Amino acid sequence: MMKKKRKRGAPSGPCRRPGPGPATAPAPPPSPEPTRAAWTGMGLRAASPSCAAAAPASAAAAAGAEPRRRPRRRPGLGPPPLALLLLLLLSLGLLHAGDCQQPAQCRIQKCTTDFVSLTSHLNSAVDGFDSEFCKALRAYAGCTQRTSKACRGNLVYHSAVLGISDLMSQRNCSKDGPTSSTNPEVTHDPCNYHSHAGAREHRGGDQNPPNYLFCGLFGDPHLRTFKDHFQTCKVEGAWPLIDNNYLSVQVTNVPVVPGSSATATNKITIIFKAHRECTDQKVYQAVTDDLPAAFVDGSTSGGDGDPKSLRIVERESGRSVEMHARYMGTTVFVRQLGRYLTLAIRMPEALAMAYEESQDLQLCVTGCPLGERIDDGQGQVSAILGPGLPRSPAAPAWPGYTLETASARCHEQMPVKDIYFQSCVFDLLTTGDANFTAAAHSALEDVEALHPRKERWHIFPSSARGAPRGRPLSSVSLGLTCLILVVFL
Repeated sequence: MMKKKRKRGAPSGPCRRPGPGPATAPAPPPSPEPTRAAWTGMGLRAASPSCAAAAPASAAAAAGAEPRRRPRRRPGLGPPPLALLLLLLLSLGLLHAGDCQQPAQCRIQKCTTDFVSLTSHLNSAVDGFDSEFCKALRAYAGCTQRTSKACRGNLVYHSAVLGISDLMSQRNCSKDGPTSSTNPEVTHDPCNYHSHAGAREHRGGDQNPPNYLFCGLFGDPHLRTFKDHFQTCKVEGAWPLIDNNYLSVQVTNVPVVPGSSATATNKITIIFKAHRECTDQKVYQAVTDDLPAAFVDGSTSGGDGDPKSLRIVERESGRSVEMHARYMGTTVFVRQLGRYLTLAIRMPEALAMAYEESQDLQLCVTGCPLGERIDDGQGQVSAILGPGLPRSPAAPAWPGYTLETASARCHEQMPVKDIYFQSCVFDLLTTGDANFTAAAHSALEDVEALHPRKERWHIFPSSARGAPRGRPLSSVSLGLTCLILVVFL
C-alpha cells in the first residue's frame, strides 16, 4: 500500500492550519491582518510575521504555483563573509593585544631629544663646557641602557650607542659621575651662570643664548677691547681695564726702554666682588716674578660646594695661571713672558656692561684715551713706528733687529700676518726683547681659547699702510688667503 506523499510547500509545525486533510480546492486568501513591527527586545523576534508568511506560501503550493524562490539578500544585511569576519577579528586582536601584555617601546628618540635639549645652549668656548657636556653624555648613555631591550635591532639605537662612546672618548669623559637632568628646574644652579642662563633660554625667557665678550692686553702694551678694536697705547702707571658690578681689573705699566714711550705691564690686580651665596670677595695680585696660584688671603677657591664657584688653576708654575668664576661665566688668563705680564678675559656681555656712570673709565670698554694712543686705532706698522724710528728695512731700530729680521722672527711663530704679527714686529723693533715675540704668540693663543667667534680671531689692517715696509702688500693678502684656506679646509 503506497504511502501518501506530503505535498511540497505544505507548512508544518505550529504554523500548520488545522483541518481534516489536504484540501482539493484552492483555499481562499487569508484576510489581511494589520502589520506589526517585529520586536527585538532582549534579542528575541516575534514569530507571527514568519508564520503569516508561511500561509500564502502553502496556498500557492497547493494551487500548483511555481516553487518559492529563496528571497534575495538585501545589501548590507545579514552576516558578513567569513574572510571579512576573520580579518576583523585579527585586527581587533592586534589592537587589543596590549590589554593582556603591552610590549616595551624603543625610546631612543626621546633619549636623543633630551640630549639635544641639554647641550643646545652649551658653548665649547665657555669655561665648564666639558663638565656639562660629559654630564649630558652620561645621562644619554643611561637612557639608552634603560631602553636597550626594546631597541634590539633598531639601527638608530645602535648608531646612538656608538656615537656616545666616540664622544666620551673625544671629551675624556668618565663613565661614572654626575649626570644632567632633563628638568631645568632641577638643574638650576644659582652659582653656575651657564646653567641658569641655559635654563632661562630653555623656558623661553631669553630668545638667544648669552653673548660673550673678549678683552686682552699684552706686549708694549697692545689692547684688544670688548668691541674687537685693536690699539697700541702708552698708558703708563695704573689703569682700569674692567670696573663693573661683578669684576674689577687694574694693570700697572712701566717704561720698557729709557727715553721711549713704550711701556709694558708688570702688575695686575683682579677683584672678584662678593656675589650672594656664591662667593665672598676675592682679590688676586700678580707682579713680575711673582705669579701666585692663590688669592691674597691664601685660598685657591671661593664658595661652598663642589665644584667651586671660583677657583684658580696653575697651568705652569710661575708662568701661567687661570681663574674660573662659574657664578658669572667668566674666565681670566694671566701669564708672565720675560719680564712682563699678559692678560686675557672672557665675560658675558650682560655682566661686562653692568656698571654705573661713574665707572666710565674702562680700557676694555672704551679703549685707551686718544692722548694715550701711539697708533691710529688700526695697529698699523707704518703708524706705530712713528717718526722717531728708522724706516729703512736694513737700518736697525734696536741693536740686533731690523724690520726685515724682526718680520722673519715673528713669522716663525705667526704665519698669518695679521695685527698680532705686526705687534710682534713693533715690539721687537722698539725693545729688542725676543720675549715679546712669545707674548704676541701667546696672546693669539688666548684669543683662540677664549674668543667666542672664530671668524674674529684675526684682525687685519684696513689699508696698505698695514703691510710691513720692505714687504709688498701682497704678503698681507697671501696671509688672508691662507686664513681662508685654514677655515674652510
